[in-house]
Amino acid sequence: MQLTQKERSLLEDAKKHEELCIQKYNSYGQQAGDPQLKQLFHQYQGQEQNHYSTVDQILQGQQPSSGAGQGSQQGGQSMQAQAYEQPQGAQMSQDQSAGYTGLSNQADTVLCTDMLMTEKHVSGAYDTAIFEQTNPNVRQALQHIQKEEQKHGEGIFNYMEQHGMYKPK
Repeated sequence: MQLTQKERSLLEDAKKHEELCIQKYNSYGQQAGDPQLKQLFHQYQGQEQNHYSTVDQILQGQQPSSGAGQGSQQGGQSMQAQAYEQPQGAQMSQDQSAGYTGLSNQADTVLCTDMLMTEKHVSGAYDTAIFEQTNPNVRQALQHIQKEEQKHGEGIFNYMEQHGMYKPK
């Protein structure tokens, strides 16, 4: 499989983005105060590793499989749902939310905010790379990765909103 110079450049950027996401999710998973957030970050780290591998394979001239990572996406969605959706009627009481404020909550807020901005950037970069692909299989693989990146952003957004870290107006 031949890549144009522009395709190769965009894919090299994507590979660097994935590497950074892996490093951040690993580090932030260790730093997070909330066990639920630790789990979410470690789950996303594994998915980012799959993205890195897919992009690396493409750069090595290998055709991506048509369903690249679909199993991890489906499993990830159910894990994400468990990780950041509260059951109906299970709103955090004021006492519970008050117990998770202060330094731990502030530090986790910074980690989440950084990862949400990172996911927005990475998703946008994939948008450009997708439009520049001449190979439909590569385009499809990148669309799949972009969709997972958007799910990561959604998961972080939902976690932040449910923990009082982000209040859209």
